[in-house]
Amino acid sequence: MDIKEILSKVDHTLLKVDAPWEEYVKLFDDAVKYKTASVCIPCCYVKRAKEYLKDNMKICTVVGFPNGYSTTASKVFETKEAIDNGADEIDMVINIGMLKEKNYKFVEDEIRQLKEACGDKILKVIIETCLLTTEEKIKMCEIVTNAGADYIKTSTGFSTNGATPEDVKIFAEHVGKNVKIKAAGGIKTIADAEEFIKLGASRLGTSRIVKIVKENNLI
Repeated sequence: MDIKEILSKVDHTLLKVDAPWEEYVKLFDDAVKYKTASVCIPCCYVKRAKEYLKDNMKICTVVGFPNGYSTTASKVFETKEAIDNGADEIDMVINIGMLKEKNYKFVEDEIRQLKEACGDKILKVIIETCLLTTEEKIKMCEIVTNAGADYIKTSTGFSTNGATPEDVKIFAEHVGKNVKIKAAGGIKTIADAEEFIKLGASRLGTSRIVKIVKENNLI
C-alpha cells in the first residue's frame, strides 16, 4: 500500500497531558508536510491551532475524554465551543457505564445530541472496545448508526488496550453503510496501519506513523 495513501487516513495525534505548545507546533508542521487527514489535539489548544494552521489542516479534538462519564450537557457545550474555536471534527467518548447497564436510549440520545451540535462537522464515537463484550460492541454499531454519527472509533488509547483487528472486523460487519470506521490506540507500525485499512478502517488515530515515515525517509 502506498505510504501517501496511509498518511491520508491518519489523524496525527497528540493527547499527552504534559505536552507543551512546542510539541503541538511540531505536530502541526509534520501533519501539513506529510498531508495527514487531520491533527487530533485537546480542546484547550483548538483555538491556537486554528490561528496557527489556518485552513492548511483539519483540526480534530476530543470530547468527554478519556472516560466519557461527564454529563451530556457538558459534552454538548464542549462540542459547540470546540467548533466555535475552529474544530472540524469531534471525537466523543460514550458513557460506558450507561451502556453496561443497558441504558441504550441514553447512549443513543447523547450521540444524537452531539451530532446535532456538530452540524455539518464530523462526529466520531469512541466506544472503548477493550472494556466491552462482543455483544456490547455489536450493539454500539447499531446505536452509532441509528444516532447518525459519521464514524465509530475503537479506543481512546488511554485504557487497557487499543484497536484490534477483531474489533475492526466486528465494526465492518455490523455498522450501517453511512458509518465509517476509525481504529485508534496501539497502531505502532506501517504493517499495523495497512492491516486496519484492509479490514475496513478509513481513519487511523496514531502518533507513530508520521514518526516512522520521518525516521526512515519514506517520502
